[in-house]
Amino acid sequence: MSTTAQSRPHTARRDLAGSPFLAAARGRRPARLPVWFMRQAGRSLPEYRALREGVPMLKACFDPEMIAEITLQPVRRLGVDAAVFYSDIVVPLVAAGIDVDIVPGTGPVVAEPVRDAAAIRRLPALDPARLEPVLDGARLLVERLGQTPLIGFAGAPFTLASYLIEGGPSRTFERTKALMRSEPEVWHDLAGRLADIAVTFLRGQIEAGADAVQLFDSWAGALTLREYREFVLPHSARVLGAVADLDVPRIHFGVGTGELLTAMREAGADVVGVDWRVPLDEAVRRLTAHGEPAPVVQGNLDPALLQASWPVIEAEVRRIAAEGRAAAGHIFNLGHGVPPGTDPDVLARVVELVHSLEG
Repeated sequence: MSTTAQSRPHTARRDLAGSPFLAAARGRRPARLPVWFMRQAGRSLPEYRALREGVPMLKACFDPEMIAEITLQPVRRLGVDAAVFYSDIVVPLVAAGIDVDIVPGTGPVVAEPVRDAAAIRRLPALDPARLEPVLDGARLLVERLGQTPLIGFAGAPFTLASYLIEGGPSRTFERTKALMRSEPEVWHDLAGRLADIAVTFLRGQIEAGADAVQLFDSWAGALTLREYREFVLPHSARVLGAVADLDVPRIHFGVGTGELLTAMREAGADVVGVDWRVPLDEAVRRLTAHGEPAPVVQGNLDPALLQASWPVIEAEVRRIAAEGRAAAGHIFNLGHGVPPGTDPDVLARVVELVHSLEG
C-alpha cells in the first residue's frame, strides 16, 4: 500500500462532533441539512479570480498558502458546511513527473498520450515526498478551518486513464474504450498504476488532516454497467478500500452514472454522489432494490439552474431536500461543479435556504 512520506507525522484529527456534514455522511440526521458545492472554490468567486490572476492553475495547486486561501474563500463567503481541498485530479500525475498541463478553456492536456504497454511501463511511480507542498496546504487548512470539515479528493483510475489515453478531454472516449476492450491486460496494468497514485494522494490528504474524501470518477458515465464492473470497479474498490483503515467518510461521484450507482456503492462508498439526472428518491430505490440498507446520498441540483430565477431555484432545492429524506442521510450539493459564471450571491442564498431545512 502506498503511504505518504514518513518524515512528516500525521496531523491530529480535530474533534468535529458537531459537524452536520460529518453526521450526515455517517448516516445520521443532523438538525439542519448540510451543504457544500463541488468546485465551490473557483472562478465564480471574484476573490478567487483576483488571487489567481497571472498564476497558472498548477502553480497555485503546489503553493501551500494559495491552496489554503482559495479553499477558505467559499467557507467565508458562503457559509458552507465543508471545505473542499483546492487541487485538481491531475495534480498527483504532475507530482509523479508525468507531463500534464491544465490549459485554460480546454482542461488537462497530456504531452505524450499513453496508448500501449511500453508507454505504460515508462510511467513513473508517485514518490510521496513530491506531494509535500500540496499536503502542507492541507495542514495549514486544519489550523485555519476551525470547526469546518475538510474534504480531500482524488481522481478515480478510469477518469485519470481517460486523460492519459485520449491526451486530453474527450466526449467519446474512443481510444480509452478501444484499449480497454482490445487489450484488457494492458488496461488493467494502467488502471492499477493509477490506483496506486490515487491511494497515495488520498492517504496523504487524510494523514494531513482531511476529514472526508471524495473519489471523482467524472467520466465513468460513458461506460455500460458491464464495462464498469469488469474494467473499473476492481480498481476504484482498491482505492477506496486502501483508505478504509483511516476511518473517514468516503464519497464516490461520477457524472451520468445513474445506471452505475449500485456498482459505485459496492466499490466502497459510504456516500453515493448523484448527478442531476436521477431524482434522489429514485437513486435510493435503485440502491436498495436488492435489500441493501438505505444509503447516504449527495446531490443533486442541476448546476445550470443556478442561472434561473429564484422561485425556480427555491422550488428545486425544496424538492431535492424532500426527495433526499428517502435516504439514511443526505448532503445537499449540485449534480456537478459550480459553473464559472454563477453569481456567488445565489450560492449564498441556496446555502441559507438549505440550512433552513431539516436534515
